[in-house]
Amino acid sequence: MILHELVHYYNRKSLLTDPAHRLPVFGLEDKEIPFIVELRPDGTLVQLVDTRTLEGKRLRAQSFLVPRGEKKTSGVRANLFWDTANYAVGLERERKSNSELTPQQAFAARIEALPEATRALPGVAAVRAALQLGDWVLLHRHPAWPEIVEKNPVFSFRLAGESQLVCQHPDIARHCAASDPDAPRAVCLVEGTEQPVQRLHTAIKGVWGARSSGANIVSFNARAFESYGKTERQGENAPVGERAAFAYTTALNHLLAKGSRNRVQVGDTSAVFWADGAAPLFDGDFNLADFLGEQPDQPDRGVQAVQALYRALHSGQVPVGERDVRFFVLGLAPNEARISVRFWLHAPLSDLAPRILRHFADLRVVRRYDSDPLTPSLHQLLRCICLQEDMKHLPPRIGGEWVRSILEGLPFPMSVLNAAVIRCRTEQAARDQRGQQKDNVPYLRAAVIKAWLNRWIRVHHPGGKEFSVALDTDNCDVPYRLGRLFAAYERIQSDSAGRDLNRTIRDAYFGSAMATPASVFPRLMRLNQHHMRDLRRSSPGLHAIRDRLLIGIADGIDAAKSFPSVMRLPDQGRFALGYYHQRQAFFTRKDAGPATATPEE
Repeated sequence: MILHELVHYYNRKSLLTDPAHRLPVFGLEDKEIPFIVELRPDGTLVQLVDTRTLEGKRLRAQSFLVPRGEKKTSGVRANLFWDTANYAVGLERERKSNSELTPQQAFAARIEALPEATRALPGVAAVRAALQLGDWVLLHRHPAWPEIVEKNPVFSFRLAGESQLVCQHPDIARHCAASDPDAPRAVCLVEGTEQPVQRLHTAIKGVWGARSSGANIVSFNARAFESYGKTERQGENAPVGERAAFAYTTALNHLLAKGSRNRVQVGDTSAVFWADGAAPLFDGDFNLADFLGEQPDQPDRGVQAVQALYRALHSGQVPVGERDVRFFVLGLAPNEARISVRFWLHAPLSDLAPRILRHFADLRVVRRYDSDPLTPSLHQLLRCICLQEDMKHLPPRIGGEWVRSILEGLPFPMSVLNAAVIRCRTEQAARDQRGQQKDNVPYLRAAVIKAWLNRWIRVHHPGGKEFSVALDTDNCDVPYRLGRLFAAYERIQSDSAGRDLNRTIRDAYFGSAMATPASVFPRLMRLNQHHMRDLRRSSPGLHAIRDRLLIGIADGIDAAKSFPSVMRLPDQGRFALGYYHQRQAFFTRKDAGPATATPEE
């Protein structure tokens, strides 16, 4: 199913006429070539052309359509008319292979294996002559030669005065598109017809954490993985035709390419997405990366994307045909030299769009600062549940599972709530970028907890009361009320002191109050009596206000049940949300109106 849809995507993209968006035909690939050697017809060198231009802070090479590269192994395998400097121009490098041929000899042998008519082409003859002469002194004088020696970049060739590379001649393209006559034949698992089987599939590049040289989805290298006696025959164990293998690897590499608008990184999972047809609403101005990804250079893009989707769905602006366009989402993660599939989702736009809006509605909670994001990205949400907000501490698999739950409309994984609650209980009294003391339950963590709880209620208790955006004084849930009560005790302590304290009851008791209220709240009640007595002496009016608040909160707690001895994980989440809501209510102006943010804000 995955390979079939990738092949279908490739077939559509390969028919486009715009070179900036089309995918290469079978046998060719787009490759960045930093250096081009210009030759005279007799093989002598004219100059070395540096195709790189400055993009931001780095040099970016020009991309060319070239013959498909060989899968590099521990041996010596040369590409046709383009390769690294040690293959193309004989740059001396440390030998890492026991092959009888040097890299440049293998490069020349690959050209000599071409049909006689192809070898007679002017450009091919010039390259053959240059390789026989082996006179690369002119290259050594180029200013970039020290960098070339260090980095061993890719080279190719062209005749002086021509714009195309030698390898871009139509005859060479036709030769590259021809199937290998010696390849074994079998029924292709993707296309269902008998055709030559691709033994070694092109490496997939761009998966975060995988090898820079690429990794494979389809690969066999041990007897335990092989079947039906196909020992050491690699791709024959999962027969995929040459054209289908080229199509799916080309499509996937295109989707994963740097700068692609069809990918988003979520934790250790690289997610790519595409549609099986035109869908301007969701694959034009905005796409999935704008909803779930992070755009550092355009911080408001996520808000704009959600607003556009909200207006389109609620005003009936989505064309009927576009509603049925299917979207595919593929999550990939590294696994040594291979790639593991974390998730594979497909759904029509009519199902996918409401799920995305539901995700942001579940996250919606009253903000502490105006700078807090209205539509936080998954990267921001994942970072807020990590130790020291460092993504290297993110638990494995959690990112991929979170994306899957959003796109399938399922409850969030338990690991999300577990990580959020642990951070709430163990957060140290550090300082944030504003120089203020960090909260145990900051805005993003409160949003994660609220979203988890509401999704859990929706599935396990249909029709149950969900948690609101801001403080809900009518919510009689005991853990929620206990969280509010703790926030009230903390505020009263600060009011009675008349100043900000270096250490409050939050620093000493918050974690244990969340987990084991019965062991902590009796002590907190006794401390609060002292604080209330001090407050009555210093500010009688404020004492009356705080007293009414405590009475209102306590009315919702069943005194007969007292305080729970131990609270389960969801109850600890309710406690944290009640604490956050009550703290934010202290800072909300009475004339500010209800905090019911919508995607239209």
